[in-house]
Amino acid sequence: MIQRCEDANQKNWHHYGGRGIRVCEEWRYDFLRFLAHIGHKPTPTHSLDRINVNGNYEPGNVRWATPREQANNRRAAHFNE
Repeated sequence: MIQRCEDANQKNWHHYGGRGIRVCEEWRYDFLRFLAHIGHKPTPTHSLDRINVNGNYEPGNVRWATPREQANNRRAAHFNE
């Protein structure tokens, strides 16, 4: 999450930090606060997902999602609505 948003050398940075997506200060510097908001990963197949695909990684905009939920929450899917 942090590397995607802050490291321009990361493969997918242009989809995250390059579009202005950021990690909130509270989570950026305190993993335990992030964990308190989001909880542990429910299953190995879940991954971190931003509810609003154009929003930041911040409380209220992040969830653990299944691969299907992730696929349905892509920018391309929102574009076609």
